[in-house]
Amino acid sequence: MKKIRIIPLILTLCLLFGAFAPAASALDEPSLHSAKAVVLADLDSGRLLYSKNADEQRSPASLTKIMTVLLAVEALERGEVTLEEMVTAQSDCLEGLNTDSSTSGIQPGEVMRYQDLLYCAMVHSANEACNVLAHRVSGSVSAFVEKMNERAAELGCTNTHFADPNGLSNENHYTTAYEMYLITREAINHPLFAEICNTRGYDMPATNVSQARSFANSNALISADSEYGSSYLYPAAAGVKTGFTQRAGYCLVSTAEKDGVHLLAVVMGCDGWLNAGIDEYENFSDTIALYNWAFDNFAYRQAVSATNVVTRVQVELAADADSGVNLRPQNDVTLLLPKDLDLEKLELQTTVFDDMLVAPIGAGTVLGRAEIVIDGVDYGRVNLINAAEVELSRKEFMNRQVHETVARPWFVVLLVFIVLLAGGYLVLVLRYRAQRRKYLRRKRELAARRAARERSADPPLPVESTQRFAAYIDEEMEKRKRN
Repeated sequence: MKKIRIIPLILTLCLLFGAFAPAASALDEPSLHSAKAVVLADLDSGRLLYSKNADEQRSPASLTKIMTVLLAVEALERGEVTLEEMVTAQSDCLEGLNTDSSTSGIQPGEVMRYQDLLYCAMVHSANEACNVLAHRVSGSVSAFVEKMNERAAELGCTNTHFADPNGLSNENHYTTAYEMYLITREAINHPLFAEICNTRGYDMPATNVSQARSFANSNALISADSEYGSSYLYPAAAGVKTGFTQRAGYCLVSTAEKDGVHLLAVVMGCDGWLNAGIDEYENFSDTIALYNWAFDNFAYRQAVSATNVVTRVQVELAADADSGVNLRPQNDVTLLLPKDLDLEKLELQTTVFDDMLVAPIGAGTVLGRAEIVIDGVDYGRVNLINAAEVELSRKEFMNRQVHETVARPWFVVLLVFIVLLAGGYLVLVLRYRAQRRKYLRRKRELAARRAARERSADPPLPVESTQRFAAYIDEEMEKRKRN
């Protein structure tokens, strides 16, 4: 009876432990067999979904030919050569090749189209075709190898060094899974390269020394006739290149697209063997495991909506300065995310361009940006804009103009000059008035002195004499009128 009562307690504890146990995550690592270095990337965003020893130096084997054909295609795009140009294999085109080296049987002196050499190098993985292409593009294999290293540096590869155009074992010939991804991402952006590397089989016409030849792509993900068999066919896959040497192991760079998700995978250093009469090549099986893991656990989800207000800012000189301005994402942002990722954890870390926050501002102006962060992982950024126009306040504008004018150095200098000029004028006016008062005072004094002298020299006549003199004058005037 006691045991029966314990059962509910045990069940309750199990439920509690289950509630607090960490939930299974879609980001649990994919199950791989033997790949020593791996990169799985979302081609649309460039974000790595999974990596393992991505920066470890490794021999790329025939993955090298991705760079070789990229340079050959770029020479074509520059107009330095044409697809139909007939190219003669140089006398040393077989130099450095082992007896078991992958070739298309090209012989010194053989003449074939430039196009045929591209397909031999990429689809059939012909080492001698790479030498012929290198000689045609750069004049010599050594000069071409220099271009390979220069181009790798341009693509941001700091841990890559090529010693030949085909990838035969050499201790001074290395790259990393991540930098192989950088090179391939650039290469597949060239339409001709993408077309060649996705070709399942190629028929090469007869030449001056050989009958017509046909060969299948060595990539078993896309070609049922591959030397590795048909068991690895993957409908979503496309391109790019296989590689193998004893030193490098089995390698593969490929792409895949499903439900709008476009991926690129690099696997290096995989095992391969004959097991109970069945060939096992784990560069293919590990690549398939990567793709299945990504397609099962990731999907495009809207992380940011253009209708949501992210932040509110004040704009100087705005007509409605008190209300502020709402900033919204410039566009919706859709990200390739784990299907079970909680978007409530998404953060938008905003940066506002303060120097732009001055009215007037047209609707849709970029006034900041927001970093999209989920669980501490940066998923990119989006511009922030104002949805409505911000009108200028004329009063505030005039006040601002006055304040700015007063604060300008030239205005201060002019003001000082005016003050000095006014001060000088005032001094002159005061001096003039003082001198005038002094002059008038002296003039009055002089007049007074002269009058005094005149009074003392000629005393005035008595009144009676004056009257008689006036009567005399009147009589004389009357006489003159009668005469």
